[in-house]
Amino acid sequence: MNQKQLTAFRMVMRHGSITEAANALSVSQPAVSRLMADLEAHIGFPLLLRTGGRVQPTREAYAFFQEVERMFYGLDRLGQVAEEIRTLNRAVFRVASMPMVSFEILPQMIKRMIDSHPGIDVSHDVHTSARILDLLASRQIDLGIAQTDPLRKDVEVLAAYRTDCVCVMAPDHPLARREVLSPADLDGEPLVMLNFRTLTYSYLTRCFAEAGVTPRIVTETQPSYSACSLAALGVGISIVDPITPDLYGDRLAVVPFSPAIPFDYQVIKPAGQPMSLAAKSFFTEFEATIAARPNFGRPVHNIST
Repeated sequence: MNQKQLTAFRMVMRHGSITEAANALSVSQPAVSRLMADLEAHIGFPLLLRTGGRVQPTREAYAFFQEVERMFYGLDRLGQVAEEIRTLNRAVFRVASMPMVSFEILPQMIKRMIDSHPGIDVSHDVHTSARILDLLASRQIDLGIAQTDPLRKDVEVLAAYRTDCVCVMAPDHPLARREVLSPADLDGEPLVMLNFRTLTYSYLTRCFAEAGVTPRIVTETQPSYSACSLAALGVGISIVDPITPDLYGDRLAVVPFSPAIPFDYQVIKPAGQPMSLAAKSFFTEFEATIAARPNFGRPVHNIST
């Protein structure tokens, strides 16, 4: 007994004749008759009474047909489920990101995913990079957008992007109208530094040391939006990523910093785990989004430089 035989039987029962069943299946009438005969031989009892060129289902055929319909309903349901999975209307996608990309980029992308795939279940958390890496390593999320150590073996970097840090301060600060600021310009100025656990802190410490400047740090904080808020209140100048200050509008003055201090971030997945269809779709959309917004980062191929 095979699916072709059962399909032929189902069509005969539905259409009431071998001829109509053959038309529905786009095969010849003898082919349907042969499939029916093979099925009857396999199950050991007749399904059709053939009299005068016509066929009449036996009572056993009706009982068998009920089970065949249940089986095909299950197959149809499996086909529907497969289509929902393929089109991401039956999918769960879990992503975590550092705050920098969580205010504008991620909400827009998640909205597009939900609009395009109403059945998708999207979970988005905002964490520090260290926490995101832990979630990836333990496979609790599908993708992460964070800063990572290139030597880690439990995560895999899919793409890396680089931005250059900027100085932010209250609009009435005396340095707010400068075209660019250097470590020498900040000598003696109150600074709001990103936390010592961040890569930016390490870069800035080395930068000031090479310039022979001892920074006057009045407070450390994390993440960048906290530093921006303190800078907007006039606590001091902060050196942060160039994306977060956009949220503050005219509450902040933004001045480029030289030499360039990189603020890198990466799209990361758990090592050794294939990407889901939803994760692949998200990653493709993320690459396209960043390509259209160069101020959100330029691709880099070696995150260790």
